[in-house]
Amino acid sequence: MAVCARLCGVGPSRGCRRRQQRRGPAETAAADSEPDTDPEEERIEASAAVLAGVGGGLCAGPSPPPPRCSLLELPPELLVEIFASLPGTDLPSLAQVCTKFRRILHTDTIWRRRCREEYGVCENLRKLEITGVSCRDVYAKLLHRYRHILGLWQPDIGPYGGLLNVVVDGLFIIGWMYLPPHDPHVDDPMRFKPLFRIHLMERKAATVECMYGHKGPHHGHIQIVKKDEFSTKCNQTDHHRMSGGRQEEFRTWLREEWGRTLEDIFHEHMQELILMKFIYTSQYDNCLTYRRIYLPPSRPDDLIKPGLFKGTYGSHGLEIVMLSFHGRRARGTKITGDPNIPAGQQTVEIDLRHRIQLPDLENQRNFNELSRLVLEVRERVRQEQQEGGHEAGEGRGQQGPRESQPSPAQPRVEAPSRGPDGTPGEDSGKPGDASAAAEPPAQCGQGQPFVLPVGVSSRNEDYPRTCRMCFYGTGLIAGHGFTSPERTPGVFILFDEDRFGFVWLELKSFSLYSRVQATFRNADAPSPQAFDEMLKNIQSLTS
Repeated sequence: MAVCARLCGVGPSRGCRRRQQRRGPAETAAADSEPDTDPEEERIEASAAVLAGVGGGLCAGPSPPPPRCSLLELPPELLVEIFASLPGTDLPSLAQVCTKFRRILHTDTIWRRRCREEYGVCENLRKLEITGVSCRDVYAKLLHRYRHILGLWQPDIGPYGGLLNVVVDGLFIIGWMYLPPHDPHVDDPMRFKPLFRIHLMERKAATVECMYGHKGPHHGHIQIVKKDEFSTKCNQTDHHRMSGGRQEEFRTWLREEWGRTLEDIFHEHMQELILMKFIYTSQYDNCLTYRRIYLPPSRPDDLIKPGLFKGTYGSHGLEIVMLSFHGRRARGTKITGDPNIPAGQQTVEIDLRHRIQLPDLENQRNFNELSRLVLEVRERVRQEQQEGGHEAGEGRGQQGPRESQPSPAQPRVEAPSRGPDGTPGEDSGKPGDASAAAEPPAQCGQGQPFVLPVGVSSRNEDYPRTCRMCFYGTGLIAGHGFTSPERTPGVFILFDEDRFGFVWLELKSFSLYSRVQATFRNADAPSPQAFDEMLKNIQSLTS
């Protein structure tokens, strides 16, 4: 009680500090010993005790006796500086301590700093005064209210999935849909388009607008179902329609999605896949449910930095895969998918214990030689499984359609490229020195010449001609509709820190992957366990 009294200048029960000073030592001691039964005073004491801990020693002193000081006696400018350094979520409680604190917390300087430090708002927030909106309104009604939707999300669009990044952009919160570059230019930067935005133009409440279509922003709605899930709804879907009807809408979508016209696509199977995707995805009209995804955690002993990669998937075009590491295994999980291998499935799994030593350049061109090396490794892995001395080498993960499917944490792997039937091919490899997998990339030498075997198809012929190392792996392939899934052997080829490939042995096809060069905020997993749980959740949705 005495500490609180010294902090705020409030007496133990009903006297102020000035009254205490008029008392003698005996009277003061007697007053301090009186029980405090006033609930209002108990609340003030509790709030003051919190402030004493936050104050960083402003009022705390050696005991006995601590020096007499009070936050209430500090000048307002200093209190503004102190309060502005506290988390914005603590300030409403601070306002309940006393009238003076409540008045100071209306200072816009405090909330301007919280907007900048907590949400990265770098705009000149002073211009808000013209609209009558304060920085406190921006913080409380926009940033803090919608904080749970910031970060990376995967929309529930059947097998196709997607990648949504919700960010604070100036005085807006915008949901950007990230799209791979046009096939087969895997090294090109990602494309993105806005799906919705939230902003505060009046003091009443934030406004949600749908950005889908070609007629500008229109009224939308966002519902935060729970911390890791939210949904969007467009209230004016007529803004999504075009005057030329569905045919014009399809041609416009085709140019945006594929960068070409239907006449440019000569492969009949590819035309069918494209038309199927348009019909399936356009029916949602931007009324979607999103589930949170995290970027994979990075460890010092990872083969390369984990993260998001763009990969070639045959007639399905480019897709986004997340590469993650799990002990002696690496896995590639689909963030976007297709009717063969849906989003959320593991397209490839890499066994980092079984390194493959490629033959000389001339023998690399011989598919039978590569196949022999891979099958030798597969037999060795099976023997290890039977002996129980090692982890299963051929992937015990979920199976998926006739296409490669990554398990989390694989060394930068290329998504399998698919043949005319829409399924990916596989590669081969030969067992080598398992200890080599543990070497950091810098200690693995300058690499060796690399060339694809004759007969192996690739969507992108501009692949690297040298590689650092190769490992045995398996890819997930399946028929249309995720039927008859099967894991088949292949070769994971590490080219450099930002590119890798995968040869699908059974399908005689090659997939090339290139890192997504983008920085994502609010996307780190709170723990490795949370990341693993996230992988299980997105995988179970399409299993």
